[in-house]
Order: sequence, then structure tokens, then C-alpha cells
Amino acid sequence: MNQKYPSVLLENAVNEFAKLPGIGRKTALRLILHLLRQDNAIVDGFSQALVQLKHEVQYCKVCHNICDEEVCPICKDRSRDASTICVVENIKEVMAIENTMQYKGLYHVLGGIISPIDGIGPADLEINSLVERVESGSVNEVILALSTTMEGDTTNFYIYKKLSPFDVKVSMIARGISIGDEIEYADEVTLGRSILNRTLFNESYRM
Repeated sequence: MNQKYPSVLLENAVNEFAKLPGIGRKTALRLILHLLRQDNAIVDGFSQALVQLKHEVQYCKVCHNICDEEVCPICKDRSRDASTICVVENIKEVMAIENTMQYKGLYHVLGGIISPIDGIGPADLEINSLVERVESGSVNEVILALSTTMEGDTTNFYIYKKLSPFDVKVSMIARGISIGDEIEYADEVTLGRSILNRTLFNESYRM
């Protein structure tokens, strides 16, 4: 049964909110009604933040992390180990790993993982730019920190093969992260230990 709304404006707003992942129409309606009860300044600030984010946010030209300038603060930080690159799916993994305070290298954000079912192939990801960073000769180790799903493992293996011609150590986080788990949902202690106890890819991953 279709929900009837007393206002077309309300219905339009609900339709837009319901497009967000994990947000159904009931939740969307609750959020919209909450916003309607707020002062205009609060709602204006909320909408302005979204518009400004969409139009002004940048992606680091080095690691593809979200940032406010051409190069993100992590890549700019000279105190970090530039010879080590941790490969992650998206910014959520960068934030999760940074919260462990166990990793002091740089990152490379792929922007997703290989998933043929979803129509995502290697060319849709930032894999070639990773190869270029390794090819420069300044990288000693690449840590594969992708989710332990079939898609994540497929992406790990693809990257490993692409990097095999280079003199670089390729490792992967320890399997303290359970099979099928998403990195962003791992607790900080487990994730931190998984990074510290990483193993060489060719020793821990047989295909």
C-alpha cells in the first residue's frame, strides 16, 4: 500500500532521503519531520554543508583520499613512512586504520573493489596509479588491507599480480579479521594487531 502524504514537498523530500543506503521510507519520513521541527538556521547549515561538500571536496592526487586540497594531510606529513603504502577500499578504511594509531605509512584508496556482479572491473579502480607509485622506486612495501570477502580477495590477488614485476614486498593484514568481515567494522585493537602482524602475500595466500 502506497503511503499518502499531505504535501508534495514532503513526499519529494522523503523520496530523496530514501535513496540513501540503509534508509527506508519510514526512516526518511522520520528524518524529514525532525528537520522540519528545527530552526531554519540549522536546516540551512545542514543543506549548505552537503552542497559545499559535493561541489568543493577534492581527492588527493597522490593517494585518492578525500581532502580539501590537492594533496591530503597524510601524504603531506613528512614524519610518516613514505616507503610503505597501505591499500584500502575507501576513506572509511583510512579512518578506521588511523584510529588504531598503529600505522605510520601512507595510503592508497582504490575507490572500491573488483566485483563483476556489480559491473566493477580493475579499470574502474585506482590500480594503475598504485602501480605507478610502486614503479617510481620509492616504495618498499605494499600492505593489502581489503575486506576479507571474495571480492576483496580477488582484488588482492589482482594487485599482487600487477606488482609482481617490481622489487617490492607485498603483504596483507593478518587474518585476525574474520572471513567476510568489513574492515571499517573491526574494533581498533583487532585491526591494529592485524596490521602489525601482517604476513607476506605469497606465504599467506595460495591460489
